[in-house]
Amino acid sequence: MNTGSDRGTDESATSAPAAEEAPHVSKAPAFIKANRSLHLSWQVGVFIVGLAVIGAGIAMLVLPGPGWVAIFAGLAIWATEFAWAHLVLRWTKRKVSEAAQKALDPKVRRRNIILTSIGLVIAGALIGFYLWKYGLALPWNLKDQ
Repeated sequence: MNTGSDRGTDESATSAPAAEEAPHVSKAPAFIKANRSLHLSWQVGVFIVGLAVIGAGIAMLVLPGPGWVAIFAGLAIWATEFAWAHLVLRWTKRKVSEAAQKALDPKVRRRNIILTSIGLVIAGALIGFYLWKYGLALPWNLKDQ
């Protein structure tokens, strides 16, 4: 049994196992993996469920609901069986983490706050102009244009 205590203090020797990742393995139960046709039907079922969740997420992008969360959940469902989905999910997690770190940068936060403030001032001016011109009447109820 190798406990790893025989490794030297070489930096490359200690960082190599951390960089390597175990190959993707199906999360199906052992009795399903034992039978090829049963495992194939399991994968088809996982694909259909993941596709349904991703389809619902795409619909929720334009309808009320957490669209991106559902899309990532469907991708996570696929990642339990398919190596390509596992790689895409890992890449997506890395990109989201990088974007979150970038958003915490003080310069980026300051720029976002300034742009949001300008947008709110413009929206307020447009709403104020509309109310000054037409009052509280809805646009489709206006008679004189």
